Amino acid sequence: MSDYLEISNLTKTYETPRGPAIIVKDFNLKIKKGEFVCLIGHSGCGKSTVLSMVAGLNEITEGGIILAGKELVGPGPDRGIVFQSPCLLPWLSAFDNVMLGVNQVFYTASKEERHQIAEYYLSVVGLADSMHKRPAQLSQGMRQRVGIARAFALSPKMLLLDEPFGMLDSLTRFELQQVLIELWRKDKKTALMVTHDVDEALFLSDRIVMMTNGPAAEVGDVLKVNFPRPRHRKEVMEHPDYYRLRERLIGFLEEHAHKGKPSTEPSQKSLPPEKPAPKRISANQLLPH
Repeated sequence: MSDYLEISNLTKTYETPRGPAIIVKDFNLKIKKGEFVCLIGHSGCGKSTVLSMVAGLNEITEGGIILAGKELVGPGPDRGIVFQSPCLLPWLSAFDNVMLGVNQVFYTASKEERHQIAEYYLSVVGLADSMHKRPAQLSQGMRQRVGIARAFALSPKMLLLDEPFGMLDSLTRFELQQVLIELWRKDKKTALMVTHDVDEALFLSDRIVMMTNGPAAEVGDVLKVNFPRPRHRKEVMEHPDYYRLRERLIGFLEEHAHKGKPSTEPSQKSLPPEKPAPKRISANQLLPH
């Protein structure tokens, strides 16, 4: 199977008053069609920066990205995006929020066909009875279901997910992970997801890409996840390789917890700890007894 997404020497630099700040440097990754890949790393390592460059929402400083044989320049409907917060228009119903994208992508289809697309994906994510409610009438988990339905309804070439369950409670997060994996299994969209959750990455992924700490973050290691599909949480957690893979992920994260590349400007963190002041000795202590 050929590579579907190719990220080559991807670099992102921001200009600051202290000089250029390199967030990501020479990031390289190839993803095959239908593969589900997770990016994991410590907060601030550049995971979301990489994803936003693939989405076309953040300008690339150096390097390039090719999707399905075409170089990416700017955003487009060929990439469906699910953010941590679903960003729904509050004055529109869940159905109408999904229809916004469907109308733009499937403008040659009949009105009935477009309605069927929106209704289908909202039903699949469990919102058949709530699709005509506005966001204020929906829970956070339900709003995120709308975001997932909206991304899949566009029939994109690739699915991009930026910590989509990070703001949810554990039970809702587990439910939506299962919804996502079942929906993904139907048509095997190529997926790239940012997460900081080790167990989430193991449950969803075919491969997990571990990023080094910034500045100038890059690919540190790649872990292949061979749990059989379709996946169910109990079966995955009982798999004989689960805790071995989990320990490897945690080991990498612990190793990089305090390991960052030195910055050009000395900071308080990078300075050696101060030596304790010498104990003061009075003159009387020096006199012979």
